[in-house]
Amino acid sequence: MSLTGLSQEKVSIRPDKFIDPANMDKSFSPGDDFYNYASGNWLKNNPVPAKETRWGSFNQLRDFNAEAVKSILEDVSSRKGLQSGSAEQRVGDFFASAMDTVTIEKLGSTPIQADLKRIDQIKDTKGLVSEMAYLRTQGLASALYGFSVGQDRKNVTENVVNLSQGGTTLPDRDYYLVDNKRNEQIKAAYEKYVETLFTLSGIKPAQAKAYFGIVWEMESILAKAQWSRVEMRDPYRTYNKFSLAQLEKKTPNLHWATTFGDLGIDAPDSVLVNNPDFMAAASELLSTKSLQDWKVYLKWNLLKNASGSLSTPFVDASFAFNQVLTGQKVMTPRWQRTFSTIDRNIGDLLGQLYVAKYFKPEAKERMVQLVKNLSDTFEERIKTLDWMSDETKQRALEKLHAFTPKIGYPDKWKDYEGLVINRNDYFGNLRRASQWSYQYMIAQLGKPVDKTRWGMTPPTVNAYYSPVNNEIAFPAGILQFPFFDFDADDAVNYGGIGAVIGHEMTHGFDDQGRQYGADGNLKDWWTKEDADKFKALADKVVEQYNAYTVLDTVHVNGKLTLGENLADLGGLAMAYAAFKKTPQGQSNELIDGFTPDQRFFLSWAQVWRMNTLPETAAQLILTDPHAPSTARTLGPLVNMDAWYQAFDIKPGDKLYKPESERIRIW
Repeated sequence: MSLTGLSQEKVSIRPDKFIDPANMDKSFSPGDDFYNYASGNWLKNNPVPAKETRWGSFNQLRDFNAEAVKSILEDVSSRKGLQSGSAEQRVGDFFASAMDTVTIEKLGSTPIQADLKRIDQIKDTKGLVSEMAYLRTQGLASALYGFSVGQDRKNVTENVVNLSQGGTTLPDRDYYLVDNKRNEQIKAAYEKYVETLFTLSGIKPAQAKAYFGIVWEMESILAKAQWSRVEMRDPYRTYNKFSLAQLEKKTPNLHWATTFGDLGIDAPDSVLVNNPDFMAAASELLSTKSLQDWKVYLKWNLLKNASGSLSTPFVDASFAFNQVLTGQKVMTPRWQRTFSTIDRNIGDLLGQLYVAKYFKPEAKERMVQLVKNLSDTFEERIKTLDWMSDETKQRALEKLHAFTPKIGYPDKWKDYEGLVINRNDYFGNLRRASQWSYQYMIAQLGKPVDKTRWGMTPPTVNAYYSPVNNEIAFPAGILQFPFFDFDADDAVNYGGIGAVIGHEMTHGFDDQGRQYGADGNLKDWWTKEDADKFKALADKVVEQYNAYTVLDTVHVNGKLTLGENLADLGGLAMAYAAFKKTPQGQSNELIDGFTPDQRFFLSWAQVWRMNTLPETAAQLILTDPHAPSTARTLGPLVNMDAWYQAFDIKPGDKLYKPESERIRIW
């Protein structure tokens, strides 16, 4: 009987061959262009679908999972007599309400009109700040700054108040601050977007045009106060603890003594702020901009947040703007957007239905074994590092041994107690779900940290490492081909999910993760000499990835992508070492003409093959901490001796890197 990570009720996306030569383009030499050698024909035959911005293994699997979830959504939404408050009733009625376009079209902007009128009635700065808090508690907008309750990075057993930079709409501060042709096009599209939404809400076109000028000026000021994404990667720089008195002194116009009450919490003794300069600038802006300008700004935040959930003209305006940002040709189908919305809002209810129908215990058992194999291999490699002292090695091993693996789905589900989902009230469902999530979040304040919680839902095709919990997690959604398959040979599984496991483990020791201890606390456990050696090696990785380009001339940001690149480099090396312990790894048996080592590296390459729209590629260079797919594929390989041997890569080949220059860290 053939099994995959998910039940055979769902048609597998697995091909007849786990490494299919038909996907390769052997007109390319592996030593000159391994990316196209491994995946060239697949790339030619799989252009980006009109409803997507990228198309690769992750996207295929996400699309496949979405189709699987669709069958669940259609089933539970059509059933009668479901128990009120059950997962089936709430998921089914949420889906039905989102697909009830007749009601949604009739309502137009009605769901937010009362909120827009309330903003009009604000009389002073205190009222503005109070309204910002209200919008946040209702899930209607997160204006000006970010607010959350989460773990204290230096005392991870406690949940504390966190404030963060925010206040802008475009994906990165550079869109406001850097003058170039692409940014001019995006600004023009943004202007049209702002004007359209204001007009749809009942504002005259000429007034809506003036409103854009107000929004742009305010967001540009806030963008200038933001730190860059590279700066925000420093966990010490972004750890700034303020007493309530200190915070009020630095940001007097935010009226924290009353604002925290408006946010639904008692005023805390201390607050963590990721960018104090930004918060000071935001406070100052409250005194320099008119009350009328601030009302426009708040209305804009409400409109943009609601636009995707209102009638067609709002949705179309949002998509038209997104098209310019990403290049996407047609809108994602409504049912698929609804799946994402339900997954975001009541993911544990949907996840229960998904796991019950599709996930098999055998997949979890196999993953437990794979995680152990990778962990044992990581331990061996730490012990033999030639650049690290015994003192730091011992602490590194303590951290590795303290890893908590999470596989498939949570042991304890959120029950969303008290959350009412009404079949005839889509916007109301969104609002109530947001209110529930907000109340759930602030209820954690003062409580012990619940380490059973997950950062992803079960259908998610991804994985993660949490430094404050020192945990690695692999949702059910990723435990399928091309990452994992029961029938696949070890080379394929270790080159796929094995490298993913190694990747997440290495995050615990990348340039950010290495600064957290075995207990998850932000603290320095390195000797200075070892830290300096690590930084010197990491700098070489930055230099290597800086040299890669997309769109011919746009360079990868090696500093922004450093953590992910280190994780790829360590993860693939770890997976290969673990693979070599298996019977196949120790053999020379050919399958479909490939050696075990060749299949391992080809499996890695097929995971990362991807076509990307140029507009999306340009945006991701600014915003994504992951390198583009070509760099992700090649970056680790050129540093691994085994890859050179597997494909007979020689001096003179374009990808050849002298052995003395190959970077080995973990």
